[in-house]
Amino acid sequence: MFERKAVSVLVKRLSEPRRFMQVLIGPRQTGKTTIARQAIGKVEMKAHYASADEPSLKSSLWLEQQWETARTMAKNGKFLLVIDEVQKVPEWSEKVKRLWDEDTALGREIFVMLLGSSPLLVQKGLSESLAGRFETIRVAHWSYTEMRTAFGWEVEQYIYFGGYPGSAALIEDPLRWTDYIRNSLIETTISRDILLMQRVDKPALLRRLFELGCTYSGQILSYQKMLAQLQDAGNTTTLAHYIDLLEAAGMLKGLQKYSGARVRRRASSPKFQALNNALVSAQRNLTFEDVKADPQLWGRLFESAVGAHLANAASEFGFGLFYWRESNKEVDFVLESGKRVVAIEVKSGRSRSTGEGSGSLIKRHMAMKNLLVGEAGIPVVEFLSLEPMGLFE
Repeated sequence: MFERKAVSVLVKRLSEPRRFMQVLIGPRQTGKTTIARQAIGKVEMKAHYASADEPSLKSSLWLEQQWETARTMAKNGKFLLVIDEVQKVPEWSEKVKRLWDEDTALGREIFVMLLGSSPLLVQKGLSESLAGRFETIRVAHWSYTEMRTAFGWEVEQYIYFGGYPGSAALIEDPLRWTDYIRNSLIETTISRDILLMQRVDKPALLRRLFELGCTYSGQILSYQKMLAQLQDAGNTTTLAHYIDLLEAAGMLKGLQKYSGARVRRRASSPKFQALNNALVSAQRNLTFEDVKADPQLWGRLFESAVGAHLANAASEFGFGLFYWRESNKEVDFVLESGKRVVAIEVKSGRSRSTGEGSGSLIKRHMAMKNLLVGEAGIPVVEFLSLEPMGLFE
């Protein structure tokens, strides 16, 4: 059975004598539950698994009942309690803090693993109540290497179908695959992980913004142009907030322009980046073969796949990801880790890159590397197999 890196990380941490809550954060259908169950099978302790992933919210009483179940079963030694979709329990962090501190004071060897598909809400609860008690493991969308290893995919399949392992069995049936992505992933994430958990005054606008972002994935779009294309769009503050919510749910990110001044970065026009190409392909009524036959559409998906690879790695490893543009010069992606900066241009075949953008960026911001992905550069199959953190070496 295929195992992601997080399994071995979890087993190692749960085997250490020092107790920390292990918190897995990531989008829906990226394998958090599978990772937890695989880790349960490898650690030398009994375990109890419970999920709050129901249409209606679970109460804090339900959470306490699961904890008491673990306490009852833990009387003979170490025990592991796993709570899935913990962010759906109201005031979960305060309840977890109290129960964890009680066990710590009494010397109970109850280890805890928390799973959440809404990183924004989980992180908020962790920072407000659980400081010093937890470690996080960020679970990103599946990479090309993982989909190839688990399902034998070629790079073209990954570029079109993206990285949802649950959809792999459906790719030979385009209608079923599209229905699965739209209804089981997109609609479920928006309705249950965003609208149910956050105040959103204009849910229809959030949905239209998501569709617009997927249509323009890999492209820069000013807030003024967004307002022109979205009815009842409100103002730029509302749009920026909704983009943040979509990013927190692991769906869509708005990359900011690279600048030495962070204030200017936030004020820039965002470059939309879908975090999984399946979200882009499912919005079009075109098959894999249709898109491959259209150089313009395939080029956009190609560039979006490179961006998604970098964006997911940035979320997992904590480096900055931006774009850069000045006059008619542009760099597709700029990676920043401390004082190290890497410039990446993508040449998919649908446009001609002169390299002037990277040259200007290097002169102004002292980029340590200037990379070209695609034609006359690093083949996309090799780039999508790289660990992006290694680009800083």
